[in-house]
Amino acid sequence: MIDQQREPISTGQPAWKSPVALSLLLHGLIVVVALAGWSWASPVEEPMPRSISARLITSQPPVQQPAPEPAPAPVPEPEPEPEEDPAEMEAERKAAEERARQQQERERQAEQARQQAKEREAQQREAQAAKQKQEEQARQKADAEAKERARQKAEEERKLQQAEQQRKQQEAAAKAAEEQRRKQEGAERQRQQEAEAKRQAEARREAEAKRREAERRLREQQLGALANSAREAEDAARRQAEAEAAARARDSQMLTDSQRYQALIRERLKNGWYMPSSATGELTATLRITLLPTGELSSVELVRGSGNTAFDNSALSAVRGINRYPVPDERDTFEKYFRQFTIEFNPERLR
Repeated sequence: MIDQQREPISTGQPAWKSPVALSLLLHGLIVVVALAGWSWASPVEEPMPRSISARLITSQPPVQQPAPEPAPAPVPEPEPEPEEDPAEMEAERKAAEERARQQQERERQAEQARQQAKEREAQQREAQAAKQKQEEQARQKADAEAKERARQKAEEERKLQQAEQQRKQQEAAAKAAEEQRRKQEGAERQRQQEAEAKRQAEARREAEAKRREAERRLREQQLGALANSAREAEDAARRQAEAEAAARARDSQMLTDSQRYQALIRERLKNGWYMPSSATGELTATLRITLLPTGELSSVELVRGSGNTAFDNSALSAVRGINRYPVPDERDTFEKYFRQFTIEFNPERLR
């Protein structure tokens, strides 16, 4: 069972106004008043008698007596304390009674608070007991539900086992029937296989005869094809040799034509080139010339300068100064050699 913790009781009053503090204060006040009354009732001490000094004379030789001690000083009588006013004492008594009544009221309130705390504690215990009862009922209900689920599960497992047994019996019966059917089918298939083997053997003999005939015809066709291929290869080799010879002749002719027209172009440029007076044999300018099939200039570009602006400009002016360049009429020769070409300008040569 869970331990109940007692809640602290708060009366909403300051600590110095608590019943315990007030009770201690009241008892201390009573002790002070009692001590004060006892001091008033104590008798006044009488003064001590005076001492008398005497000396005895004898026949013996006088003995030097010690000097007498001085008499003690008289103790002053205490002054009587003033009596308290009866009205003040009555007021103090009433105040003490009022404080006692208030203390009793606070104790009664504290007792009520303790009683209320006990009642709350009892209520809490009852609530705890009810809660535990509910928990016990819930646990019992959960146990009952768990037992019911276990029973249902066992019932379902039993039904599943029965169904499994029935299924196995049905499978065994179906397997026996299937085995019988397979045996019958196997016998029928054996008969069919024997008939099919005979038919296939006859078909293989016929196919073998046809294959041999086809191979004979194929060999004849292959021999004819090889003969045709040999003739075609010979014709192709001959045509290729003729084409290569024609190409070499054409390339030779194109090279000859290109050399002839290049010489004409260099001659035209040399005649139209006016070199500046600062030109020397070390200066060389390379230009890229692009022509149209009609021989007209399409564009000219300075590829590599000589370092002398006047020399480079004179070369560009010479290229631009020709209205129509001599080019061959053969389109292939033009496209290969004269569509775009470079030329070097040097005071000693044009290349």
